[in-house]
Amino acid sequence: MRFSGLRVIKEGLSGNKGWTPHWRNPEPKSEYDAIIIGGGGHGLSTAYYLAKNHGMTNIAVLEKGYIGGGNVGRNTTIVRANYFLPGNSEFYSHSLKLWEGLEKDLNYNVMHSQRGQIALFHSDGQRDAAVRRGNAIRNQGDDVELLSREDVQRLLPYLDYEQARFPIYGGLLQKRAGTARHDAVAWGYARGADQRGVDIIQNCEVTGIDIENGAVKGVQTTRGAICAKKVGIVVAGRSGQVAALAGMRLPIESHVLQAFVTEGLKPCIDHVVSFGMGHFYISQSDKGGLVFGGDLDFYASYAARGNLPMVEHVMEAGMTLMPMIGKAKLLRSWGGIMDMTPDGSPIIDKTDTKGLFIDCGWCYGGFKAVPGSGYSFAHLMATDTHHESAAKFRLDRFRTGVGLMDEEGTGAQHNLH
Repeated sequence: MRFSGLRVIKEGLSGNKGWTPHWRNPEPKSEYDAIIIGGGGHGLSTAYYLAKNHGMTNIAVLEKGYIGGGNVGRNTTIVRANYFLPGNSEFYSHSLKLWEGLEKDLNYNVMHSQRGQIALFHSDGQRDAAVRRGNAIRNQGDDVELLSREDVQRLLPYLDYEQARFPIYGGLLQKRAGTARHDAVAWGYARGADQRGVDIIQNCEVTGIDIENGAVKGVQTTRGAICAKKVGIVVAGRSGQVAALAGMRLPIESHVLQAFVTEGLKPCIDHVVSFGMGHFYISQSDKGGLVFGGDLDFYASYAARGNLPMVEHVMEAGMTLMPMIGKAKLLRSWGGIMDMTPDGSPIIDKTDTKGLFIDCGWCYGGFKAVPGSGYSFAHLMATDTHHESAAKFRLDRFRTGVGLMDEEGTGAQHNLH
């Protein structure tokens, strides 16, 4: 089933009775060529690109819950490629290029909106840092513009420009950045993978990983044993727990990140805006809700819910930046489990167990990385070599100290990234 404008009109005139399910609901087979543990955005995109780019179709994606129920449906939907350090910058540049062709590739509307992101700065030091970052972004080949205070005031007239504590000096604009619909991204990749023969198996929790003579043989699940010579772990905040099933201890802490959405309002925020003096970022959804978030809860947890002190902290940052937000009624909040690495950068690598691969440690960058992560992880699983865009995301950098990518400059402390 392909989507088109004519098909939408036809179904609308016939009571929408001709639509079929986006993907099958198969029973798991006893053996696959490859198993992907985790049916989030990264896992589904990995399966999709394994099938599309490498011709592997005998694949199973095992999801302990339902598709779209994890972090891929618990985020603020921001897509950007304004990273500073080599290793990160080329990866997110590659991922953004995939985003720009994703809807055509999947034949699915993921509502990718390149409305632009403005990262504000509030001091001379932050301006200097923004200039350095902007030059690095341009050297990578991506777009960026340095905005003066007057430029920002013209584009974002609703900010507080009169305060003395956090004066707005300007901002860094990336016009190609923006947002996408998180649920649609999961559904689009699931549909695309299914159409290429991938089995998407929901309500199938992995309870063990079978290893013999240093090589993976398959997994144990709540729906029985499944054999495979290649297994990829792509489970975000649960990476440490699942890796432990294979006897691995990952350099990861899991923290909760809360996000919020208000009631629907008339269009008032045209961009993604981030506050330079508080970890606060905001955009407006197509339904009118203001979608925003802030810092982690700052303690390790596997609970997909937040705490009230952090709610207050995020609201304070929002009110400091744009007092108008105080008139909006908060509709709901949610928490995603973030897999935080000591240097704030991800891991895409082989493990010491033959046939066992790991994709984790996405910190704050998980949603925007969905296409690039799946593309490069599929390349690694299929060819046993790293894709050039993700060549520096090695696991052993935490053992040797060589090649660490401290994007935030905050040192080896998980919760500060």
